[in-house]
Amino acid sequence: MSRLTRKDDHIIHTLKLYKRPALSGFTDVTLVHNALPEVSENDISLETELFGKVTGAPLIINAITGGGFVPAKVNEALAVASRETGLGMAVGSQTIAVEKPEFAGSFSVVRKINPGGLIMANVGAHVTVDTALEAVEMISADALQVHLNVPQEAAMIEGDRDFRGWINNIAGIVRKIEVPVVVKEVGFGISYEVARLLKEVGVTNFDVGGRGGTNFISIEGLRGNRKLDFLESWGITTVASIVEVKMSCIDSTIIATGGITNALEVAKALALGAKAAGIAGVFLKVLFERNVEGLIEMIECVKSDLKKILLMTGVENSAELRTVPLVITGKTKEWLTERGIDTTIYARRSREPINGRYIFQEHRELY
Repeated sequence: MSRLTRKDDHIIHTLKLYKRPALSGFTDVTLVHNALPEVSENDISLETELFGKVTGAPLIINAITGGGFVPAKVNEALAVASRETGLGMAVGSQTIAVEKPEFAGSFSVVRKINPGGLIMANVGAHVTVDTALEAVEMISADALQVHLNVPQEAAMIEGDRDFRGWINNIAGIVRKIEVPVVVKEVGFGISYEVARLLKEVGVTNFDVGGRGGTNFISIEGLRGNRKLDFLESWGITTVASIVEVKMSCIDSTIIATGGITNALEVAKALALGAKAAGIAGVFLKVLFERNVEGLIEMIECVKSDLKKILLMTGVENSAELRTVPLVITGKTKEWLTERGIDTTIYARRSREPINGRYIFQEHRELY
């Protein structure tokens, strides 16, 4: 089966699987309510600096699809939504366009539509530095996602089975590519140990891509007419992965993706230590059901809702959410405790009144 047909299949099966229950861990996280916020919504700003660009909110329209006719239409619509809402955007894997230049327009259309926005390129960890450079140049990218997708490849009938050399490829890309490099999982999370290994070769930006969102094991099972139910729970949840990466690489920039569907989950991800949150599956569903206008409306609602949450926690910008206390319970707490991580660091952030407001100071052992 061609790579082109595979990308169309991914879109179709992502939409089929959308209603499955999320396993991302956000139900185990509760932000501590601030009954005396001393904040006006008029003073709240969602603007976020990320990879040298200022975005309208700490949100990214994350990688959804590769090249071809249908993906090109999706990329075009997403670029319009990105431009109109001020969000950053990542394209899907550009390998097909490097191999077959006739498909480059499927990706370059994004930069044409949104010339001033934050746009991220995307390649697999197996590619050469030259391929990575070509992907960046193709869309004048501000950053490059290098994706890790071992479970997907293992589940894919025509997938790779040899993953030797990936860390060396990533190290070479980090050394040679001038734009920021973001190592991204595609739905199975990044552990403490892998984050530390990546840090040793120069990686400072992570997209955790945790379990709970688009499940490529399930998608590949549908594509191959095989039941892979026993593997559908494979991976590290988005919440656990955010914490593990943060503990491993304190000064890293983290993008939280994997099952994020609303503003409250965005806020929780930011409070856990992410700088921005990426959404893919929900945006794709809304785009197909309500067209680009409906997607723009939905994004603006998420931004408005996020402002309300900042108001209720007593902070004026998304960065301050990392100072708000939160409580981690349930299976996520069990996981993190077994992994040697003390979740009370989040729950007991020290409190000091500043200008009449209680700002919860970042725990210096964590940040």
